[in-house]
Amino acid sequence: MRVKDIDFELHTITVRSGKGDKDRVTLLPASVEERLKNQITFVIKLHKRDIEDGFGEVYLPYALARKYPSAARETAWQYLFPSSRIGADPRSGVLRRHHQHETCVRKAVTRARLQAGIDKPIRCHTFRHSFATRLLQQGYDLRTIQKLLGHTDVKTTEIYTHVLGRGAMGVVSPLDSGH
Repeated sequence: MRVKDIDFELHTITVRSGKGDKDRVTLLPASVEERLKNQITFVIKLHKRDIEDGFGEVYLPYALARKYPSAARETAWQYLFPSSRIGADPRSGVLRRHHQHETCVRKAVTRARLQAGIDKPIRCHTFRHSFATRLLQQGYDLRTIQKLLGHTDVKTTEIYTHVLGRGAMGVVSPLDSGH
């Protein structure tokens, strides 16, 4: 995720090259906006220091480096969660700062699970399922959830309705709703 993938005005996060190598736009919770602004401030300071030290360039995907030659040094393209150190890019050998490795996130999730006393296995992908299930519980329609998850087919999204103990369409009969 890059700094430019956070949009505070639209309250969105763009997730690039996710499952199926698709880009997706999802919600930016207001409750994390301040922490993300602080993280961006940290990234800006780190980037300035990297430039002073002769680095400050990030890897750009596909042909973007040729199309936008100076973009790799722009703050917007810096990783939102950068690596703690400069390293050699395996593709080119160029010394640059990459993003935190995915194992850092996995380890943090495992530590949080253990601290919370949760015995069931939790993976990063578990949060995606929890997100979809919670939206269904709050009454959002399947099409909205489908769009937020980036599912091509609504049938993939319908899978989450079984968790609610409702019918295939995720609907509770008005006679059973207690209202």
